[in-house]
Amino acid sequence: MNDKKTKGSIVGLLPLIAFLVIYMGIGIFTGSFDNMPLMVGIIIAVGIGLLLPHPEKDKKVSFEERVNIMCRGGGDYTLIQIVLIYILAGAFYGVANSMHAVDSVVNIGLTILPSNMILPGLFLIGCLLSFSMGTSMGTVAALIPIGVEVANKTGINVALVCGIVVGGAMFGDNLSFISDTTIAATRTQEVEMKDKFKTNILMVLPAVILNVVLLFFFSGGSMVTENPGSFDIVNLIPYVLVIVLSILGMNVVAVMSLGVFSGMLIGVIHGDFTWLQSLTVIHDGMSGMEDMAVITIFVGGMVALMQYLGGIDYLLEKLTAGTKSAKGGELSIAALVSLLDIATTNNTVSIIAAGPIARDIADKFEIDRKRVASILDIFSSAFNGLLPYAGQLLVAGGLAGITPTDIMVYNWYSMLMLVFGVIFILIGFPKFQNK
Repeated sequence: MNDKKTKGSIVGLLPLIAFLVIYMGIGIFTGSFDNMPLMVGIIIAVGIGLLLPHPEKDKKVSFEERVNIMCRGGGDYTLIQIVLIYILAGAFYGVANSMHAVDSVVNIGLTILPSNMILPGLFLIGCLLSFSMGTSMGTVAALIPIGVEVANKTGINVALVCGIVVGGAMFGDNLSFISDTTIAATRTQEVEMKDKFKTNILMVLPAVILNVVLLFFFSGGSMVTENPGSFDIVNLIPYVLVIVLSILGMNVVAVMSLGVFSGMLIGVIHGDFTWLQSLTVIHDGMSGMEDMAVITIFVGGMVALMQYLGGIDYLLEKLTAGTKSAKGGELSIAALVSLLDIATTNNTVSIIAAGPIARDIADKFEIDRKRVASILDIFSSAFNGLLPYAGQLLVAGGLAGITPTDIMVYNWYSMLMLVFGVIFILIGFPKFQNK
């Protein structure tokens, strides 16, 4: 779509700039970012991109052709794959929730949780649940009420408990095989999920260990709780299938389909729903991902228009100006996705928008794509867990009856993700041979 010899222009960034200004402006002015739906903001940005003239006067392209450029960008095979996987991930979550697999994960964790491991145990439950569910928002909604109850019965600071839950939620948001950020990061960089996971886990494992150690020394009291609830190990089969088959390298579409079918089968056998009712369960789960799927297509169209207008070349040139090494390229990628996430409060959208630019930087400096996918996911997820106006902290604060800023300072895991993310960029670990 864009000639490599075309000189970049800041004009090509106007759609993105307009989106950020409108989204941030309305969110700050009204006091709630929910007042500016992401999809509406992206559509406005796409409209601006369609109306902008090409900065080079000799390149006159009709409005119809610009619409075609946008459609080709939105219909890119990588983005359509992302949409397909999003829909399947939604179906999987819907089935798993209805067959009580989520409840089983939480109750197993609470049952085996020793009284002297209250805080680190709560964090690890959050990690396990978010890794299984693939959604930080779902994890926060499920665990915050339990965390508040723990705080009330032990005298532990409610904000600290909420920060622990949000940190655990961001662990799975970053690493889960069915997380939308993992899907976006691996598809935009064209790498396998298992390869990204192996790289990603090495980069965040020190943060997990250090966070558990810190929380151990902050634990106190004894938790006096009622029976946390029953659980059935069989309900974990869909999660185990998805994790094991993904690690073995099976195609993600096949993995998610098997996960959905196994959940349906177990749910029917246990009487959670009938075969006919399972169709509604699947549809409800898919509906939860529809907005993100459509946003993904429009973001792809916006990026294509930005590339046509020279914005991608301009941004790539500015990001890599003075950069002469892979280390500098990786820091540029981390900075780009972080700024986009701070502006949009949506780590998936920030990854999709930054993905094509990050891929170009990776190719230019011969950076392994697995590292790029991990960097995109780590920095976007970490910042999303620290923004007081992002969904995770807003939901946590609302459920706990405290302000998001109170919680933010106790989300130590997200802070450690950023610290170790930068450290591993600087030392070049883990290092793989670029293929």
